[in-house]
Parts: sequence; C-alpha cells; structure tokens
Amino acid sequence: MKIHTLIFSPFQVNTYIFADEISGECAVIDPACYFPEEKKHLAKYLESNKLTPVKLLNTHGHLDHVFGNNFITDTFGLKAEHSAEDVALIASAPEAALRFGLTMEKPYGDGTILSETDIIKIGKHELKILHTPGHTLGSLVFYSETDKVAFVGDVIFNGSIGRTDLPGGNHEQLLNSIKEKIYTLPHETRLYPGHGNATTVTHEMKTNPFVRK
Repeated sequence: MKIHTLIFSPFQVNTYIFADEISGECAVIDPACYFPEEKKHLAKYLESNKLTPVKLLNTHGHLDHVFGNNFITDTFGLKAEHSAEDVALIASAPEAALRFGLTMEKPYGDGTILSETDIIKIGKHELKILHTPGHTLGSLVFYSETDKVAFVGDVIFNGSIGRTDLPGGNHEQLLNSIKEKIYTLPHETRLYPGHGNATTVTHEMKTNPFVRK
C-alpha cells in the first residue's frame, strides 16, 4: 500500500491516492483539482506512477472536495461514491462556489451511494466505511484496518476539528463522531485529513484541544 498526497485548489485540499503497489489499482479520494493545470497534473501523476484509478471516493460533499469529480469521471469512467446524506450538498456545489467568486460545473448526479456495510476493495487492500456526521450530515471516513490508516475528510485535523457552522453541521454530533468512530480506532492508526498534515489517533486523543479522551 502507498498513499500519495496532492494539494489542490485555492482551498488547499489534500487529494489522496490510495494505491495497491502490486496491481497499480488505486482510489482517488476527494479530487480537489480545480484549475486546468491541476487536472493535467493529476492525470500525469497517475500515468507516471503507473496507477489505474478504480474508485472515486468523496469523504463529504463540500465544493472543495468535489471540484474534480467530473474530471475523474470523464477521464477514467468512474462514478463518484459518497453518502446519501450529502447528495444535495454535492448538487449545490456550483451555487456554493459562486459565494467564493468561483465557478464550476454541476457534479454528475448518478453517483454510487455508500453505507457502513460496504467494503471498498483496491487491489488486495480494503477500506471500511465509517459514517461520521457533524461536519456535514453525510461525512464518511475511509478506514483500512490492515494498513492502519484512515482518511477522515474534514471531521478532525491535526490539532483541530471540522467547522460546524455550515449547512448540515452540528457541533455535538461532530464531537460524538470523533469520540465514537475515530478515537475507538487502534491508537496507532494514522489519520489523513482533508487539509493540513497527517496525525494519529494517539496524538489527537492526547493533545487535541477541542476533543480529548
């Protein structure tokens, strides 16, 4: 297993590529490529590393995490996979973009709905799905028990937590998601957030000023 991190868009979003090194299969998690140059860079990066995307995954539906959905669909023929609760949020991304002085195409509306009973397979690796509402109604965490890594979107950051003042946000719900779904993972699990540096469950439990356990 190898994790590649590319940072895209004015929002500085971490786009992750979760790859099986033997088969070259990979999942593109939160494709945030906004500018044409970023889209070209992502495609070239995948090609130069001999990686074949087989999954397009969204941790949640905020515009900055779905900027590149249509590009991945058009280029690799993959449908976006996300929670049912964030379908409306994804559909409203173009209107949200206007509030930041940005424009974007409406994301395709025929994505695949994920639930906690699903298992995502990438080569020999598997990602479990954890529903972690609070930042958005349908925030998801993609967790590899074998590899001890979790892609947590904007639920928790290194030393911080996701904002809850946007539509669908709920502060108490977010804290509960962190305590019940993230802090119950093995303590050595490495957390890959939507923005900023990676961290671990242990580090956040001990030092995160917003939610400790």
